[in-house]
Amino acid sequence: MNAPLTGNDILAQLGEVVAQRRDQGDPDKSYVAKLFAKGLDQILKKVGEEATEVVIAAKDGDPQKLVYEVADLWFHSIVALAALDVRPEQVLAELARREGLSGLEEFAARSAPASRPDQGIEGVPSTR
Repeated sequence: MNAPLTGNDILAQLGEVVAQRRDQGDPDKSYVAKLFAKGLDQILKKVGEEATEVVIAAKDGDPQKLVYEVADLWFHSIVALAALDVRPEQVLAELARREGLSGLEEFAARSAPASRPDQGIEGVPSTR
């Protein structure tokens, strides 16, 4: 008897299937292959549509509808990741990196201007 798949396993397996359909799928037989055939803009459009549907489901207060829509969003997000050769495990690793880090600290670290030679204090261009 096989052990049940964990969330990480499910995401990894889905990432594998999506990558396989990206590389070898027939757009006439595979929704994923059809999305890839239409290009990145169409994939990103689907991600945006699904994100909007998540917001609507949450505002409606229907937990089951929210679960359904988040599943759609995650699926289309994995397709978008695959379009840029990013694996779901990379996202999970980033989430693990953030574990225990204050959300405010993490946001501040992302928002801080990069130190560049052409920048002065706090990202203001240097007059040199």
